[in-house]
Amino acid sequence: MAWPNPGMQESAAIPLWRDPLLWLTLGLSLFAVAPFLQPGYFWGANDARHHVYFLFEFDRLVQDGIWWPRWSPDFAFGYGYPFFNIYGPLSHFLAELLHHFGGVGFVAAIKTVFGFSIVASAAAMYAFVRSWSGRQSAVIAALVYVYIPYHLLNLYVRANLAESMALLWLPLILWTAREAALRPSLGWMAGVAVAYAGLMLTSNLVFFLFTPFLGLYLFVLLCLYAWPREGPDARSLGRRLWAWVKRALAPGFGLLLGLGLSAVFWIPMVLERQYVRVDQWFDGRYDYRGHFVYFFQLFSPHWGFGASQPGPNDPIGFQIGAAALTLAVLGLILAWARLGKQRWEVAFFAAAGLAALFVGMEWGKFLWEIPILGTVLGIAQFPWRWFSLAALAISPLAGLVMHPALTRGRRSLDMPLLTVIALVILSSYPLLGVQISEPAEGPVSLAGLMRFQQSSDEMTGSTAWVKEIPRWSPMADYYISQAKAGEWPIKPVETKVDYANQQYPIDYETLAISSVAHNTVMEEIYFYNQRETEQRVVFNQFYYPGWRAWLLDGEHGQPVRELPIIPEETGTLGRMTVPLPQGEGYILLEYGDTGPRKAGRILTFASLILLGTMIVAAFVWRRR
Repeated sequence: MAWPNPGMQESAAIPLWRDPLLWLTLGLSLFAVAPFLQPGYFWGANDARHHVYFLFEFDRLVQDGIWWPRWSPDFAFGYGYPFFNIYGPLSHFLAELLHHFGGVGFVAAIKTVFGFSIVASAAAMYAFVRSWSGRQSAVIAALVYVYIPYHLLNLYVRANLAESMALLWLPLILWTAREAALRPSLGWMAGVAVAYAGLMLTSNLVFFLFTPFLGLYLFVLLCLYAWPREGPDARSLGRRLWAWVKRALAPGFGLLLGLGLSAVFWIPMVLERQYVRVDQWFDGRYDYRGHFVYFFQLFSPHWGFGASQPGPNDPIGFQIGAAALTLAVLGLILAWARLGKQRWEVAFFAAAGLAALFVGMEWGKFLWEIPILGTVLGIAQFPWRWFSLAALAISPLAGLVMHPALTRGRRSLDMPLLTVIALVILSSYPLLGVQISEPAEGPVSLAGLMRFQQSSDEMTGSTAWVKEIPRWSPMADYYISQAKAGEWPIKPVETKVDYANQQYPIDYETLAISSVAHNTVMEEIYFYNQRETEQRVVFNQFYYPGWRAWLLDGEHGQPVRELPIIPEETGTLGRMTVPLPQGEGYILLEYGDTGPRKAGRILTFASLILLGTMIVAAFVWRRR
């Protein structure tokens, strides 16, 4: 077999898990983990509080037996929001496993997943670059990927857990997709599927940014390695195209299977997004027009804490890293003439990295105003989010300084490699730190969540039926009153029924309502209705598809018939109202599946069966 690159020879000679340079790389990545190991938490970082309370809410639902949550009952001051129906849940699912089964606290669980994302992203980049550029190149590429300033910005300043975890999946997808294209097998197809699904379930935002990048990369690979230029197939255009298609089948099938594995999330996310108000996330301080990066900021030594602000005077740094960029340029210059076919693969990374930087900078602002293209770019919300792809592209280029063509095939630790390692780590060493502070909202609790939402105007998303975003609620009053009275732990509300509703007043003679059972995703009520005019029970929860109401045949009984849920016509909250039948009885309001959610679950289940079959078949084939 003719190896298309030197990295594949090393991959075949030394299994990845036995590669000492991999373990050295993982050990060196621990310097980036160290800031998370100190006591306390960086509560003031951009999204640090968000992720603790995302986990807190995830755990609230798990306590009620909901291991795949979609509705977050305590967001929007307790009116509820379908957060995990539109936001990738995987990173918080991992944190919940630590909290639920390991007894790890909310803060410690989030910090642990942050640390895992750092080490795992180093391993993924090492595996990818080792497969085509050798072990020494892989060490440098992986360390640049970990210590490039934009990655550290995501970790310590933005504190965005989902995007930090997404950086693990990007090189893993590139590695498995490349191997599936060059050496098709069931194992590599399964790897592509798992990695691609992992990205979707972690950050659907990064997924949409990355997919065009991946598509272009696969196109380059297939043109380089799957287009026959010699032999009988090269003489016929039809045979050449068929040879190209055959090579594309393995990675293509893997990507489709990845979509199937993650369908339980993305099908309802796409089809039910229309029922969520998104204007609040793209207007005002979120307007992309004020968040382009200026050229000088790429090299500015300024590194601060805070949030991105309109204009060039951001309190935080958007530097791309002088060391990373210098190594990438040197690698290109020194290795280009010796790369053979690989030069076009490398050229793709150079072009993609420049493009990702350009669209995030003030220079590329005009592109965001072009129809269709502007819509695609706007998925990022903030222009500088495209820098994740720049970091992904620059890292393999930086590794080229230790390409086997330049190091004369050296594969072990030596002085040149140690020198470059020291340069990469020491250049970012001043940036390795977090600002530890105390939580202004107090301990993690329902009262703390209400205070956080009020003080930051965050986690107050609303559904399409809400006309005006609420600024407070009766539920928030209930939680804060417990905190002021020194009660602990803070108890959840026992009902979401609006007993004080003026449109349908309760007199307990002709109309009575009483809550019988309540948790995060259901409430059962007893009703007594002797009025001739239409009466409704009003729930302090936003309306959203998935909520259904049933008339029961008795307390905790079986459904007799479904009752309509009518979004509130008066006021601005769009709460759920349920018409009350005449007489007395019991009504159950519960949150469940919709058509898209059922379709996604079925497709994911079928994909899991197919994935398991592929893994077993690959194992049997290898044994034989």
